[in-house]
Formats: sequence, C-alpha cells, structure tokens
Amino acid sequence: MAFLCNNSLFSQLRSHAQKTNDLSRQLRRGIHTELGAREKALLAPDPALDRFKSYKKDVKRVKRIGDVLTVVVVAGCCYELYVRATT
Repeated sequence: MAFLCNNSLFSQLRSHAQKTNDLSRQLRRGIHTELGAREKALLAPDPALDRFKSYKKDVKRVKRIGDVLTVVVVAGCCYELYVRATT
C-alpha cells in the first residue's frame, strides 16, 4: 500500500514538474516585437568595417595550407623515427 502511495505521489510531482516546465518554455519564448530605430541602426552594415571583413576563400586557403604543413611535419617525424629505429 505504501508503494502505491509513493508511486502516485511521485507521478503527481512529475506531472506538476512537466506543467511548470512547459510554462517556463512559453515564458522564455516571449512575444515578438518589432525593432526600434536604434536597434535597426545597430544591425545595419557599417561600411567602415568592410576592410576587416573575413573572406571565405582566403580562410579556406589558409586552413588548407595549415593542414598540408601538419601532414608534412607528421610525415617527417615518422620518417625520422623510422630511420633512427632501423639504424
């Protein structure tokens, strides 16, 4: 009998927790409001910052060069270990 009371108590607590969790999800989502003039001005692209813009092609090229250099260094280290192990 005590097991049934504990089980029903646990299920009631769990259902209450789920209800409060759903309510908190709704509250966090909020209501959509339009941006004001200041927010729109802050989100607008700034031409003065264009020279600091990162270009995807350049980033990919640098990354590929770094990957190739890493492979070359690892291959060189493996070769050195092989040479020293065989002599």
